[in-house]
Amino acid sequence: MKKPLIVQKFGGTSVGSVENIQKVAKHIIEAKDDGNQVLVVVSAMAGETNRLVDLAQQVDSVPNARELDVLLSAGEQISMALLAMTLNKLGYAARSLTGGQAQIVTDEKHNKATIEDIDTQGICTLLDQEQIVIVAGFQGVNRNGDITTLGRGGSDTTAVTLAGYLGARECQIFTDVDGIYTCDPKVVHQAKKLSTIDFLSMEEMAKRGAKVLHLPSVKYAQKHNVPLRVLSTFKNSSKGSFVTGQQAPDGICGIALQDEMQLIDVDNTLIASLLAQCHMLGIAIWNTTESKNTTQFVVKHADYIKLKLTLSEKMHTASLVNLITVVGSMKEISEDKIRAILSENGVKIIFYTLNIRYFTVAIRPEEVDKVANILHDIYIDSAVVIER
Repeated sequence: MKKPLIVQKFGGTSVGSVENIQKVAKHIIEAKDDGNQVLVVVSAMAGETNRLVDLAQQVDSVPNARELDVLLSAGEQISMALLAMTLNKLGYAARSLTGGQAQIVTDEKHNKATIEDIDTQGICTLLDQEQIVIVAGFQGVNRNGDITTLGRGGSDTTAVTLAGYLGARECQIFTDVDGIYTCDPKVVHQAKKLSTIDFLSMEEMAKRGAKVLHLPSVKYAQKHNVPLRVLSTFKNSSKGSFVTGQQAPDGICGIALQDEMQLIDVDNTLIASLLAQCHMLGIAIWNTTESKNTTQFVVKHADYIKLKLTLSEKMHTASLVNLITVVGSMKEISEDKIRAILSENGVKIIFYTLNIRYFTVAIRPEEVDKVANILHDIYIDSAVVIER
């Protein structure tokens, strides 16, 4: 009888030092000794991707996209090799594979590619030989053989997609936190850990800025019903938070934060050219608000830098903002109440968006902690946390 497969993914903090890599090895060995086949996906060591990006920008402020992928893919290769060495030294056969060696095929879009196919034959052969397979996350190759990367957080997507293709029993995402919280516990100290959360709510949280899971990984897991579990590398807990279920319940499940966003004003007559430029550069527009003569767009600050190179003369003003989004059923939410509460606390709302599954406020960056704690107190501390 074939052994069940567990896919484990370890983020940058988890593999951030040789000492931490040894802790990672213990989790892997535990899963292996429990009678599982084990496939591991690793990120680059903490800070390594930023270091490589900084090197590239010292050469060119907007580096060539193809060559940037070649450079950034090196980060995960360091992690996978060190982990394989560690496991082999401990007496467990392990083989490391780059995205290309793992036959992960993506589309042609550099720096933010999408996985199109995985030929799992080679991986299955290694697993059947009782080897622990370690795959570099965040990367693949396109059909021309060029290295591509999946964007920030892309190792989650690598892990979940491999779990789906291989029919894994569970995909475990190991991080420096021990689960999914109702808000970033570094900002809201009273944030509550969720034992379970449905795919739809988790997707909305990820889409609105929650960084615990990469958005494409949640979308893939939902579509292919891949069970996800978020665990801590550094705390002994076998439960963590479980992401499963297709039905989003009523109530509020959490608050997502998105920093380093840029609010830009553009003449209404120039909207079409801005949208075309964003599409060409692969820039996502987060929110829009319209007035009589102008429209305000919110994009990530890094994307704004790209837009400035071609559209600076068409942008009237630009300012940094942070977005705070309350996720869940909005049946009982009153825009007037939110505005009144924040106004009473001296908070100026730059703009407000209400949807059936979330509401978002844009505020000054220095007010994030205060607003997040106010909203958490109203909608989570003073109410029942919604779990599936």
